[in-house]
Amino acid sequence: LLSLGTGTNSEFAKNYTAEEAAKWGILQWMSPIWEMRSAASSYMNDYYLSTVFQALDSQNNYLRVQENALTGTATTFDDASVANMILLVQVGENLLKESVSEDNHETYEVALKRFAKLLSDRKKLRANKASF
Repeated sequence: LLSLGTGTNSEFAKNYTAEEAAKWGILQWMSPIWEMRSAASSYMNDYYLSTVFQALDSQNNYLRVQENALTGTATTFDDASVANMILLVQVGENLLKESVSEDNHETYEVALKRFAKLLSDRKKLRANKASF
């Protein structure tokens, strides 16, 4: 399973004071609530899937690709400007050089190549079985 995330906003970690939040109306509450819900859903899905694949001794069959430190226009879903597309390509290229996790020092680039080979080998195996 290759799980591709849309990224998370690094500003999500922003702290708010009680005094500041006490002055908010319903609209001001919507943004942090939406960010928390989205981040929690992403993290929990990754946790559950990772746990299931590990329990089945198939952890090499699951890869989550997600950038967790997006800022600025890279966090918007509706900015398809040329400048933002160039920025997102750069974000992706930088992500390829990062480690998949702290305990796994394999880069995303190496992991994706390994994963692509695994998928290709399995497709060839299924094609060979179908031809008999």
